[in-house]
Amino acid sequence: MSVIIEDINSGPPPAPLKAKDFKGKVDPDWCAGCGDFGVLKGLQSACASLGLQPHEIVTVSGIGCSSNLPGYFNAYGMHTLHGRSLPVATGVKLANHELTVIATGGDGDGYGIGGNHFTHLARRNVNLTYVVMNNQVYGLTTGQISPTSCHGMKTKSTPFGNVETPINPITSSIMNGATFVARAFSGDPKHMISLMEKAIQHKGFAHIDVFSPCVTFNHDNDYKFFKPRIKRLEDEEHDVSDWKAACEKAMEWGDTIYTGLFLHRQQATLEDQEAVLAEGGPLSFRPIAVTKEKSQQIIKRMM
Repeated sequence: MSVIIEDINSGPPPAPLKAKDFKGKVDPDWCAGCGDFGVLKGLQSACASLGLQPHEIVTVSGIGCSSNLPGYFNAYGMHTLHGRSLPVATGVKLANHELTVIATGGDGDGYGIGGNHFTHLARRNVNLTYVVMNNQVYGLTTGQISPTSCHGMKTKSTPFGNVETPINPITSSIMNGATFVARAFSGDPKHMISLMEKAIQHKGFAHIDVFSPCVTFNHDNDYKFFKPRIKRLEDEEHDVSDWKAACEKAMEWGDTIYTGLFLHRQQATLEDQEAVLAEGGPLSFRPIAVTKEKSQQIIKRMM
């Protein structure tokens, strides 16, 4: 490993990459028209625009249609368990805090079974980017309500209409302590890419909730629904330091639905406050201060 690191750092600077260079070896198998295609291309474009290299990036996901993304993205990647992408991503970041860590997933994965992790990662302000492809339905399991499904929505699991109140990912993120909170629409790619670039550059927990329509199982909140309603916060000169105004804008849901950067503030990250990371470089490159005999004893005791 040390030889590889030396080769990377001692050679000439790598050539700038294009979005296509971040295309994985496997082609996406999403339904034609799925909003996740736009999110994938957006991330590829954002990473290329920022001058990142594949070996500098780790994508981490949970379970669901959108969580297949690491397999379609040319970088290090981990396809983990349902709702568990954020604790794994935290572990990656703490093991090597020099990496750019991007967690991806869906609304069911992130706000349902993974909701508890979402809350605590936001308050810890871990320095990573979390992109949630919010299609307001469980697509992989063929169309049941998710935590963000609208009240009254009829699905396989709610044939008479959803009786549950949906969560608001933006207000939840703000109240939990996230330091970069944004919403995008996969049907507005340039705006989405701009938000992704800012999120990746942000030092702290950056959360982007992306409206990513499911064209197969959610015909209530499709492209035709969003396009006439979407308005950019940037067009209204929204103050990104005003958390109260951010929450008020995030709660708009009717003829107007806002996208853009709701909140942006600076705060010490988890890595900044971990004294062990202050010196000596990433933990993953440091020598293990445990003898082979001792490590075997630990493993034996744990088995």
